[in-house]
Amino acid sequence: MWITFWQVYPDFASLHPGYGVGVACKERSGLRVEWSIFNVFQMELKTMVRYRRVWVDGGTYFFTLTLIDRHASYLTQYVDELRQAFRESRKNHPFKIEAIVVLPEHLHMILTLPEGVSDYARRIQSIKAIFSRKVANLIPGCCPNNRGEYNLWQRRYWEHLIRDEEDFNSHVDYIHYNPVKHKLVDEVKAWPYSSFHHYVRERILPQDWAGYAFTSNSNFGER
Repeated sequence: MWITFWQVYPDFASLHPGYGVGVACKERSGLRVEWSIFNVFQMELKTMVRYRRVWVDGGTYFFTLTLIDRHASYLTQYVDELRQAFRESRKNHPFKIEAIVVLPEHLHMILTLPEGVSDYARRIQSIKAIFSRKVANLIPGCCPNNRGEYNLWQRRYWEHLIRDEEDFNSHVDYIHYNPVKHKLVDEVKAWPYSSFHHYVRERILPQDWAGYAFTSNSNFGER
């Protein structure tokens, strides 16, 4: 069953006006205005972040994960280690890969969670952590901080709940065309680190799909 953001949080639009009232009340405290406004802003930011992440049991999500160094090529250079990270993570925290493309310093993918499961964050964290540990000795300067986090991945990532079949197909197309968009290859079929080849083997897409025709102005979490 496909579900929309507004079905999950139908009262989302009513949240924002309350913040304005909160700020106005705090402003009357005179000398504590700056602290109060900052405090309310923090509360608003935390609430917005909490609502921006949509958790749906058995949901299908699009993700973009990006390295800190946007000029690196570690994901394709160590693609075998990345595959191992996915396998190990999926063994401990099951998910289905619907589509994926791995580029030198970022990847896009669509994952479907098992029925009754909504914790995609644990899966993303696991993939990133396992890969980081596997390549830590191979990448100069890749070391953990005092919290055990390696300075390899950007901490934040793009997440989008797939709404329906059209939304799903749009994101699959974006994933498969991405290497051409970034001018890494001239044709979709020429990029080896893509689920496009699985789609061809399953006769879902032709081998010459979108060689030169498909275009998209969307960024889907890329910066």
